[in-house]
Amino acid sequence: MTENRVVTLIGRHPLAWGTAWSAAFGVVLAASVAADWPGWLDWLVLTALVLPSLVATIIVLSGTPRRHFDEMSSVFSHFFVRYLALVIAVGAWSASVVVGAAISQSIQLAAEGREQEIVGIGFDVMSVIVPLVVGVLWAAFVLRCAWFLAKARGWAEVPERDRIPDALLAGHPALRRAVVGLAHPALFAITGLAVAVAVPFTVGEFTVAL
Repeated sequence: MTENRVVTLIGRHPLAWGTAWSAAFGVVLAASVAADWPGWLDWLVLTALVLPSLVATIIVLSGTPRRHFDEMSSVFSHFFVRYLALVIAVGAWSASVVVGAAISQSIQLAAEGREQEIVGIGFDVMSVIVPLVVGVLWAAFVLRCAWFLAKARGWAEVPERDRIPDALLAGHPALRRAVVGLAHPALFAITGLAVAVAVPFTVGEFTVAL
């Protein structure tokens, strides 16, 4: 089977192929976790799971000018999305102040003034917090991109009409059909959020005994 035939085959039902691909690697990922495979192998499987939709989304959103989204946005949605982002940012900052103070006090009590142990516990705590924050930020990024995808191409498996520039992959209609199909907002959101959930589990458990 030639590459063009593969692209054409995927382009007929891109969402079905993308879902089947993600489900297959999801099963492999579950098996790898159950079998306690090496962490790097888990991440390799997870990367393969999200790769088709992620690459397609990058191609579609990179080739779609910002003005296309501005034309499809109302004034209310424009300000509401920014207001919501500001509320989340203030909430995250407030929580970080409280959690930071609690963690600092816990480290001081756990280490009982031993400077080297305080530094070590601090790094251990950060190794847990940073992946969690990265996971949350990645989830927000994924949902934001999925929202843009829904505005640009809609929710159909193969949209008959979309707002993606005609110049994108104009010389390869079968490839364009496959890429736009794989850049489905639901598929990208589900696979992207799977990565967001997996990121905090890249570190081992951490406990501070008082």
